[in-house]
Amino acid sequence: MTKMNQCVIEPIVQLTFVQLPQAKTFNYFTNRFWDWWPRDYTFSKGVLDRICLGSGVGEWCFEQGPHGFRCDWGRILEWNPPRLVSFTWQIGPRSVLQPDPSLCSEVSVEFAEATAGASCVTLTHKHFERHGVDGAGYRAEMASEYGWPLLLKIFSAAAHD
Repeated sequence: MTKMNQCVIEPIVQLTFVQLPQAKTFNYFTNRFWDWWPRDYTFSKGVLDRICLGSGVGEWCFEQGPHGFRCDWGRILEWNPPRLVSFTWQIGPRSVLQPDPSLCSEVSVEFAEATAGASCVTLTHKHFERHGVDGAGYRAEMASEYGWPLLLKIFSAAAHD
């Protein structure tokens, strides 16, 4: 149990394989976020100027749109290239931004060498209970075919040298 007698909601754990070595896979996920993250999954949609992850602990994950629009949607919690990146997920149910990190879920992405020249990527999205009464529904949404499974499929297909 967490504070306020909320039950812990089971994390989402998703796996994908990428036909790149571990270090290149980490680099593509983190430093080339713009190249693979779908524009339809941003606040700016078709007018998106930029979306990126931070590149060190404490840095912001954000998007930039037209006319100076900026949206901070996460913050790097762990940065351990080429093995791990984790960040707050400051987007809540109904795509509402949540500025208080204590009310946000967290995403961890681990990168491991699977075979020579290929990597296994394990994404874990946890602490949905922090999103309050809508946490279980939000978890179901992010675990659906339109959530992390689709996003990792897009990443895996896009990742290249």
